[in-house]
Amino acid sequence: MAGNDPVLIITGPPGAGKTTTARALANRQDRAVHLESDRFFHFIEAGYIEPWKPESHEQNTVVMSIVAQAAAAYADAGYFTIIDGIVSPRWFLEPLRDRLQGFGHAVACAVLRPSLPVCLDRAAGRPSRPLADPAVIEQLWRDFAELGHLERHVIEGDGCSAEETADALARRPADALLLA
Repeated sequence: MAGNDPVLIITGPPGAGKTTTARALANRQDRAVHLESDRFFHFIEAGYIEPWKPESHEQNTVVMSIVAQAAAAYADAGYFTIIDGIVSPRWFLEPLRDRLQGFGHAVACAVLRPSLPVCLDRAAGRPSRPLADPAVIEQLWRDFAELGHLERHVIEGDGCSAEETADALARRPADALLLA
């Protein structure tokens, strides 16, 4: 893939397989960058607000803007760029898309959406709280349950490995995942 590829956002609820799928997909390229957007939240040392709380909107807007700047810089340098994270369609997706498009990049999106029981099971083994908290997982899973016009970006995957999900992504035509 070349520098003209869209920046790819891989999103979904906790336990969907975003990070492992993004790694698998990036490792198939000659030049690729995988930005874990969730890590950008952890750079905040003081004043951090859990991103799913309503009072976190200002913080989340700042963090997503910084993620977009980093992704755009890598894409400008010719890297196939993947952003993975819980990029909520209600809060994060449009501002992130708009910022990336403002930098002159096309943006593609894939929503990984296994069933709630699969997400709960996968997240249960995580050492980090609160993203292992079933109530938080269910709240975030519901953000991806009914996506309306974004349903065409969904990849269901209860029994799929990260490699199989990466294969499914690779088989989709690039324009099928583009965000308008």
